Amino acid sequence: MEFPQQQRPPGADGKIIYPLGVKEITDKISNDEVVKRLKLVVKTYMDMDQDSEEEKQQYLALALHLASEFFLRNPNKDVRLLVACCLADIFRIYAPEAPYTSHDKLKEIFLFITRQLKGLEDTKSPQFNRYFYLLENLAWVKSYNICFELEDCNEIFIQLFKTLFSVINNSHNQKVQMHMLDLMSSIIMEGDGVTQELLDTILINLIPAHKNLNKQAYDLAKTLLKRTVQTIETCIASFFNQVLVMGKSSVSDLSEHVFDLIQELFAIDPLLLVSVMPQLEFKLKSNDGEERLAVVKLLAKLFGAKDSELATQNRPLWQCFLGRFNDIHVPVRLECVKFASHCLMNHPDLAKDLTEFLKVRSHDPEEAIRHDVIVTIINAGKKDLNLVNDQLLGFVRERMLDKRWRVRKEAMMGLAQLYKKYCLHHEAGKESAQKISWIKDKLLHIYYQNSIDDKLLVEKIFAQFMVPHSLETEEKMKCLYYLYACLDTNAVKALNEMWKCQNMLRGLVRELLDLHKQPTSEANTSAMFGKLMTIAKNLPDPGKAQDFMKKFNQVLGEDEKLRLQLDQLISPTCSCKQAEQCVREITRKLTYPKQPTNPFLEMVKFLLERIAPVHIDSEAISALVKLLNKSVEGTADDDEEGVTPDAAIRAGLELLKVLSFTHPTAFHSAETYESLLLCLKMEDDKVAEAAIQIFRNTGQKIESELPQIRSTLIPVLHQKAKRGTPHQAKQAVHCIHAIFHNKEVQLAQIFEPLSRSLNADVPEQLVTPLVSLGHISMLAPDQFASPMKSIVANFIVKDLLMNDRSVGSKNGRLWTADDEVSPEVLAKVQAIKLLVRWLLGMKNNQSKSANSTLRLLSAMLVSEGDLTEQKKICKSDMSRLRLAAGSAILKLAQEPCYHDIITPEQFQLCGLVINDECYQVRQIFAQKLHVALVKLMLPLEYMAVFALCAKDPVKERRAHARQCLLKNISVRREYIKQNPTAHEKLLSLLPEYVVPYMIHLLAHDPDFTKPQDFEQLRDIKECLWFMLEVLMTKNENNSHSFLRKMVENIKQTKDAQAPDDPKANEKLYVVCDVALFVITNKSTSCHLDSPKDPVLPTKFFSLPDKESCNDKDYLSAEARNVLLTGKIQQPPKQTGVLGAVNKPLTVTTVRRPYTKTTVSDTGSNISTNSQPISPATTKNREVCSETPESGARENEENPPIVKVDGGKKEEVPAPAQGSGRKRSVPVSDGTENTVASNPSAGSQPPPNKPRRGRPPKNPAAVTNTEKEGTTTTGGGAGRGRKRAVPSQDPTSTASAEPISGKIPKQKDVDSKRAGQQRVDLQR
Repeated sequence: MEFPQQQRPPGADGKIIYPLGVKEITDKISNDEVVKRLKLVVKTYMDMDQDSEEEKQQYLALALHLASEFFLRNPNKDVRLLVACCLADIFRIYAPEAPYTSHDKLKEIFLFITRQLKGLEDTKSPQFNRYFYLLENLAWVKSYNICFELEDCNEIFIQLFKTLFSVINNSHNQKVQMHMLDLMSSIIMEGDGVTQELLDTILINLIPAHKNLNKQAYDLAKTLLKRTVQTIETCIASFFNQVLVMGKSSVSDLSEHVFDLIQELFAIDPLLLVSVMPQLEFKLKSNDGEERLAVVKLLAKLFGAKDSELATQNRPLWQCFLGRFNDIHVPVRLECVKFASHCLMNHPDLAKDLTEFLKVRSHDPEEAIRHDVIVTIINAGKKDLNLVNDQLLGFVRERMLDKRWRVRKEAMMGLAQLYKKYCLHHEAGKESAQKISWIKDKLLHIYYQNSIDDKLLVEKIFAQFMVPHSLETEEKMKCLYYLYACLDTNAVKALNEMWKCQNMLRGLVRELLDLHKQPTSEANTSAMFGKLMTIAKNLPDPGKAQDFMKKFNQVLGEDEKLRLQLDQLISPTCSCKQAEQCVREITRKLTYPKQPTNPFLEMVKFLLERIAPVHIDSEAISALVKLLNKSVEGTADDDEEGVTPDAAIRAGLELLKVLSFTHPTAFHSAETYESLLLCLKMEDDKVAEAAIQIFRNTGQKIESELPQIRSTLIPVLHQKAKRGTPHQAKQAVHCIHAIFHNKEVQLAQIFEPLSRSLNADVPEQLVTPLVSLGHISMLAPDQFASPMKSIVANFIVKDLLMNDRSVGSKNGRLWTADDEVSPEVLAKVQAIKLLVRWLLGMKNNQSKSANSTLRLLSAMLVSEGDLTEQKKICKSDMSRLRLAAGSAILKLAQEPCYHDIITPEQFQLCGLVINDECYQVRQIFAQKLHVALVKLMLPLEYMAVFALCAKDPVKERRAHARQCLLKNISVRREYIKQNPTAHEKLLSLLPEYVVPYMIHLLAHDPDFTKPQDFEQLRDIKECLWFMLEVLMTKNENNSHSFLRKMVENIKQTKDAQAPDDPKANEKLYVVCDVALFVITNKSTSCHLDSPKDPVLPTKFFSLPDKESCNDKDYLSAEARNVLLTGKIQQPPKQTGVLGAVNKPLTVTTVRRPYTKTTVSDTGSNISTNSQPISPATTKNREVCSETPESGARENEENPPIVKVDGGKKEEVPAPAQGSGRKRSVPVSDGTENTVASNPSAGSQPPPNKPRRGRPPKNPAAVTNTEKEGTTTTGGGAGRGRKRAVPSQDPTSTASAEPISGKIPKQKDVDSKRAGQQRVDLQR
């Protein structure tokens, strides 16, 4: 709009002309009169339009008069409002030229009009319509655009914007808002730009504090920005550029709110920030951690917003943001992880990008970050399982083994919630349930952990999420029935162990209550204390638990009602509903006095939760049996639950069998037993076996209360004992013995026909009779001792064991599956077991039968399992017989009367089975040894056998043996602590007393033939350290000096096995010196005085010679250096010049088959609480027939080494080496446990007595002889086992550098092989 340079005179005399009927308006009249006259003026201007030229000229002077000081500064608001309306109309009428020429006057007028707009605030004011008219007029005409020509127009605009944003409120209608928007948007869009001050007046309404104060002002600003996005975007970009990039925080008072503003602007319209986003990428790389954190928080909200497309539209910024997941600043990483949850839920398409970064963060050193990774994934999964892929769920699974309890708990609880939602309630269909079906198994696997907290949480999860105890009985049992059928083997074992532990704890509480019923005495108090300590071990934080259990025991002693409630809770007849009621009552009594936190009450709750039978009672067992019946009849929902009917029946019987151990009383009903009788008649052998065992565990009252069941059961049991499977026969005999009063008659009816029908010519029909006869003789020795002696002498030994009627298959394997074992060998194995059971039943050696049996078993071991030495038995069958013989000696050693007559030679033969050439023999024998030791059933000397495991060529076997040692030592030490009377039997309990037995065993090691041979000494050291490392972990009660004193005392004795043999005694003293060397090198406190004088077993050592002192050092300086460094210095080999030039390439065969792997820092959070064995390993079971499925096979247990020769790859088998020595094995042809049956023409013949035990030394390594084109067969007469050595390549020589006693790291091996593999790598 143009301003006229000169105003035309209003008239000839310059007089102001007022509209008709309007008198002159001056300061002489009253305000009311001014208002009255102004209203007429307003009406006149309202009726005028731009085409009324005559009227425009006529009222020009009035227009100028209305802009005078009298009106603009009038104190009366009505006057000011009317004048403002007039001025607005004047700008409308005179547009595009304004009647006012002075810039100052125009500024004054517009500021005046702006002030009047404040009247819009009160919509209930009688003048509101006039204020609205003023706003409407200004917006429609765009009157404020006149101000663009003014130099300081910005002041007017700022005042206008502030006024409009301040007056807008929720009482305004849509029209008011629209006129405001029109007015402001015209100023923004038609001006030359938006100044920072004006921009601030808009943006300040977006700040959270202002936004919460005036929501309408926020909405107005939001709509204004949307409407003017094209114009205002450059101004916004300039503002953020100055603040973010240039760091000019002084440009605006809003500088400190830039991130809040960016978030709001992005929510309004992402186009507003097109130029700002690259600036944020710059900020993400700031050196200031707090600044990066602020930007990450902002971008997390922008990327995570529900409808945000920022990640797809701005990939560079997204990738830069993802990089912050690896930020060095912990709060930044934490914020990124928290963002991931919203992102997964709102943007499933970005899950792939997030997965890799969450994987790294799931191994973050910070506990809080690992915890939040789990929360992120679980929250997304709970919203929709499809939002989380298998990888993300895998990260949560890994964290169940985290080293921190908080993280483990979150992972386990999160997965449990997912399982309940999708698998139990099927909220997302079968496909989703199948996707996470692994959760149930993995959760139960955590029960294998040593931590009591983990075990308790698994029990809680099982009771609340997997089989919710709140369900009705039928629904609850259906849930349990099909859960048990779907679990994997290890999960089943864990669940069984869980029930077993709970039952054991119930037993302890029952024993404690029984002690309360007895009169107070010192012995009673001591016994009570022992029970309390054992109970406390089964609760969290055993230290605090001990104090709380003492307090609880005190309360029990004072409150008889509480004892009665607890007694009812653990009663075998307590129902689930009664259990819940008892727990509530006991908790209520212990709640007073009320406290904000009551750790004592929490600890008691833990105990009650573990012992309360919330799942199983008589009603539950009936429901399970009904489900089983439906599966048998084919009317169950087995297929819908993803289980075949046969699998459901078998799993159901196994479940009932386990529960029959823990809840036998709940089975006592005719309906239950009738269903079990039906199962006995089924074709499935496993089902029938489980049913018999249930009868055995629960049928004590059948004879007296259920005669009909008894009459039906007896003939079935007789039939199973005579013609059933071996396992069924065993259970049938034990069942008869357990539940019938006339057991002698019943057993005789089985014994007599079986004993008459024995025929060695039909071995297929021998196994079951031998099993039945063996168990009968064990259960009723007085009745059947005499007839059994005749059977043993005439049939078992002479006719069966001492005769080989058939020729075994020459398949060359060292082990075969159970169904491939010849019937004759199966019969012989059962015959050996029968001998043992017969002796265990008699429990005396009056007839010297035990001596004869032990000699027979020893001969079996010496002859490699081929007792007749007629070479008719195949290798795999010989392995079975060796295992049976070794296991038989172990079994007999558990009975004190037989342990005393086992000679040292027989003990050594038995121990060497742990180094058998067959992997499965070693594995099963070690497991049997461990189970018997951990139950304290075997004498301490048998723990020394584990020292020989240091020579096992398989790393996993060595690791398992070490874990077994740790477990056994901890069990024995704990037993000594918990049992005051154990101090009288320290010689047979204290783990340190295993050292004399170990030294004696190693001194008679068949591989230890040359006391000064460095290789052999190094092996002896490895075996000693294998045991001593575990024993010397802690120096409790100065045990290191006790060990040193013990070994020194041994040197003052002689070998009781060969007291007059100088070589035998020298070997004993050499082993002692090696042991002293190890102890003194590994301990700084072993030279202190020993608190006690050790006692040595006279069975292995003679009494010390007090007249002489053996202070001779049997180790040379060079030998000590070899033991210290593990390296043997060999003189350089003299070769000619031509030989040196044409020296053949050597194949490195020093790499161990299994290498230690280094765990990265990010992967160091895995809990080391893993238990070496299944929680159910203490269960006494027949494992000799199990075939390991782990792929650990004799000639496949070592990966092949790749030899590069002339660019061609050739596979050479890796050496099967023990502890620090080179060993060679025959080239594998892919079959497991294959023995080289056809040695090459130039090979040496095997020794007359084949070796058995562990892999022997390579004679070539000892004698340093090299023969071209020959194969050296492992020799060395005596005990041990043979192991063929592959023929040496005449173009190669053995490596001159010996192997260290330690297993080399993978990277060292790789560096040694790098040169040989370079050709392949370049391909």
